[in-house]
Amino acid sequence: MSTAADTPLHARSLRTLAAQLRAREFSAVELAQHFLQRIDAHRALGAFLATDPEVTLAQARAADARLADGTAGPLEGVPLAHKDIFVTRDFPSTAGSKMLAGYCSPFDATVVRRLAEAGMVTLGKLNCDEFAMGSANENSAFGPVRNPWNASRVPGGSSGGSAAAVAAGLTPAATGTDTGGSIRQPAAFCGITGIKPTYGRASRYGMIAFASSLDQAGPMARSAEDCALLLSALCGPDPDRDSTSLDVPAEDFTRNLGASLEGLRIGVPDEFFGPGLSDDVRAAVEAALRELEQLGARRVRISLPRTELSIPVYYIIAPAEASSNLSRFDGVKFGHRAAQYDDLLDMYKKTRSEGFGDEVKRRIMIGTYVLSHGYYDAYYLQAQKIRRLIADDFQRAFEQCDVIAGPVAPTVAWALGGHGNDPLADYLADIFTLPASLAGLPGMSVPAGFGESGLPVGLQLIGNYFQEARLLNVAHRLQQATDHHLRRPEGF
Repeated sequence: MSTAADTPLHARSLRTLAAQLRAREFSAVELAQHFLQRIDAHRALGAFLATDPEVTLAQARAADARLADGTAGPLEGVPLAHKDIFVTRDFPSTAGSKMLAGYCSPFDATVVRRLAEAGMVTLGKLNCDEFAMGSANENSAFGPVRNPWNASRVPGGSSGGSAAAVAAGLTPAATGTDTGGSIRQPAAFCGITGIKPTYGRASRYGMIAFASSLDQAGPMARSAEDCALLLSALCGPDPDRDSTSLDVPAEDFTRNLGASLEGLRIGVPDEFFGPGLSDDVRAAVEAALRELEQLGARRVRISLPRTELSIPVYYIIAPAEASSNLSRFDGVKFGHRAAQYDDLLDMYKKTRSEGFGDEVKRRIMIGTYVLSHGYYDAYYLQAQKIRRLIADDFQRAFEQCDVIAGPVAPTVAWALGGHGNDPLADYLADIFTLPASLAGLPGMSVPAGFGESGLPVGLQLIGNYFQEARLLNVAHRLQQATDHHLRRPEGF
């Protein structure tokens, strides 16, 4: 039987790394150096946008000092990396956009600060779709991210850099954000675990805004246990900085791990298993559901009848909020400014034309249109009404079940450039993740096996509000019975 000492450092769990750091089996500096070397060796993945060894090693030395004097936090000295949608004082914050190239924030996002207070050491900033708009991480102004399982495939988006870095063992954990599935879908495509908590559980302060009523931070790691440790550190109310932060105390999300699944009702929506679902994804998800049944859970057939409407609803509401949030990027106070212009209006036009990529411009235009006079009632207001109906569908479903399960995406990761110039193809790939986002529910992706060409498949678990601990336990029990989350891409 293998032991922790036989497992490479970059394949060990957060709990193991934290325990070994406390036991002084190695130092935080040695651990940070190990990951920095791996990052340098795998730059071709495109996962990292910024590293600064001096900053990282200074944080590691401070962690070693706290470990030595007994003031260590629960994850003291354990490294992680942040999606470049969170602002950080010590690293540039670009949101994957030319508009913010080289921007350095004077403060840390609340999520960044809380994880630092838990003792974690920052390795750097991770690539993402520009302003978190995308499903493939091909929209970054600084180049695409490649999937470690197959470098010709996308890693998913918008948190593709986070997912790829964890899957490749460049960091043991990462932060991500989920607006319409941007934690769950890349986690599925890269064979790792990721969770989006209930909307408002994690502070949005310092998260560069895309769609404020949807954006939510969450952790990405190899296992459900690792995600539970991270979520316990990053969640909690932030009333002085984020008006959408919920007044719900932080909690220990590891508390239920290992609990029996006997009698647990797992709702399986008919709409998640229609003709658009590929055979290989269907087979892997079915196998995972059977495994949960063997662990004592009971499958319940349910319906989420407005699933298909989630796509038009999301792609009205999210662009509308984006058009408002991104109006601040005008070249006046910070960010990119056009080098040559005639007057203020010309400066606005040229700055935004040069600074934003095609997908961001597309969503700003859609959002501006649906909010304009004469179209607000017909589009935006109607979308908000249907959003409420989608949330009501979930509440009716939860009268019949405890947890909802199904695929994360209709297919495995597609080829880089595979959707060409067809943005609708990317939008349709979000059909299974959008409903939970619109309802503000917690959802997660758990490795469920492998499909076409040996590419990972994710099982999506959706819970009722504030049921993150239950979701994490279901995922943990599945991972105790399977080894999908332990497998690593060849060469990593």
